[in-house]
Amino acid sequence: MASARKKSKSRGRLALRRKPPRSFAVCVRNDGYEASLELRKLYPALPDRLGEEHGFIRIVDESGEDYLYPAKYFVRLDLPIAVALKLRKIA
Repeated sequence: MASARKKSKSRGRLALRRKPPRSFAVCVRNDGYEASLELRKLYPALPDRLGEEHGFIRIVDESGEDYLYPAKYFVRLDLPIAVALKLRKIA
């Protein structure tokens, strides 16, 4: 019985490793986007390879929608998995 519990817990941890949490970025500049972006605020960042190739980052902004913004307006954060998962639940 105890070994079944251990296996259950380890499977849950492995599942977390396979699915990386969404990343986050801090707004460090908002010229021209004052209504959409707040300075020093943490925003969820979504993957967008094409946008990144052109110097943009996809952010879920104040409207709750995701848009491309200049990447130089943000600093991406490498958060510990536990913190990223907690933020993901509330983002």
